[in-house]
Amino acid sequence: MRKLFSLLVVVLFATGVSAQQDTLKYRISLKDKAATEYSLKQPEKFLSEKAIERRKKQNLPIDSTDLPVCRKYIDEIRKQGVTIVVTGKWNNFVTVSCNDTTLIDRIEALPFVLSTEKVWIFPGADKPSMATERDSVINQPTIHPDSIYGRAITQIQLSNGDKLHEAGFKGQGMTIAVIDAGFHNVDKITAMQNIRILGTKDFVNPQADIFAESSHGLSVLSCIGTNQPGIMTGTAPEASFWLLRSEDEYSEHLVEQDYWAAAVEFADSVGVDVLNTSLGYYAFDDKSKNYKYRDLDGHHALMSRQASLIADKGMVLVCSAGNSGMGSWKKITPPGDADNVLTVGAIDKKAVLAPFSSIGNTADGRVKPDVVAVGAGSDVIRTDGNQGRANGTSFSSPIMCGMVACLWQACPKLTAKELVELVRRAGDRAAFPDNIYGYGVPDMWKAYNDYKSKN
Repeated sequence: MRKLFSLLVVVLFATGVSAQQDTLKYRISLKDKAATEYSLKQPEKFLSEKAIERRKKQNLPIDSTDLPVCRKYIDEIRKQGVTIVVTGKWNNFVTVSCNDTTLIDRIEALPFVLSTEKVWIFPGADKPSMATERDSVINQPTIHPDSIYGRAITQIQLSNGDKLHEAGFKGQGMTIAVIDAGFHNVDKITAMQNIRILGTKDFVNPQADIFAESSHGLSVLSCIGTNQPGIMTGTAPEASFWLLRSEDEYSEHLVEQDYWAAAVEFADSVGVDVLNTSLGYYAFDDKSKNYKYRDLDGHHALMSRQASLIADKGMVLVCSAGNSGMGSWKKITPPGDADNVLTVGAIDKKAVLAPFSSIGNTADGRVKPDVVAVGAGSDVIRTDGNQGRANGTSFSSPIMCGMVACLWQACPKLTAKELVELVRRAGDRAAFPDNIYGYGVPDMWKAYNDYKSKN
């Protein structure tokens, strides 16, 4: 994801970089899990209690994709002299780093290896690697006594999400994972102190400070979780959050999708219900990896394959459509082409399409985006702790994500796939969906009442 706005941070250029630092990363795709030490009859050995309960509640099978990557295979790959970066069990891969391509040749010859692909190259010691300083915090937001939402009232009212709140559905008991690029100053901003943060995890660089990295995730999180009546109330102010970093803003390589896949599986393991990801990819530093329109089938990109499995695990993914509507690409970006996810385009506060909002359809003819929400002039919290506004489907996605979590709280009998379909049906263009607005602006109060009438 290219930077949506400049980051006023000082970055570390060469600290910790040595001649021995690995300069290459490869994704090793595996043929099978034949050497597994686990059995599907004993899922408690490899799945958390929360993950198992979620599947049981929705009558979802536990299958081979849930089995961990075979330890024997991982060990054999490591013996070749590479470092393990992440593993992905749903798509059965191991990502490694090294300096020597001949090691990859040896790995590719192993009998259980399906294929290898270079997914990252070291950008150079003169390039930044992580943030070391933070923006100054002011923490003097404007008070709006006439509304608990402050200026952010319109971005929830357009979908009648405020009526869910009035009925007592504010996300309590729901767990949301925000997978992003960093959460700058979230731990220092008073307007965000009431957000229930369960934990953080950095899949890009575990040595980095996730609260010093990108401000993008801060703004995204503020749309959902802020809980300061009169200053700003997000769309799911009583939900709990995991903050996960998969986006490396210092370069653009396929490996970020490996990090993202690992983050999604981590979210599954800690009992997440809904995920928001305001990330999308179609162009890379290595131009040979750039996607083509025909690749937008929900299965070409690793990220899209991973996203298409999320509902099968009982979770809902809400993701941004992309901001390419005014550029040459124009189309949605993976993982927004995935099956059984809610891909969100952007409108302004008068429900008019934002010109930058990416359009569909998918290569195989599915309607995208699925729905739209406010992404032009979205109200957010800035790194200084005060309110501000931002443009992008990066913000329409979390605004919708919070309302989806509240709707699920209100409609607890629904499966993930049923919830996605309920939101689509509640769109103001549901009768005639298109490739610009999708199913339109969903009416969450209508969706709730439709559910109640049948339960």
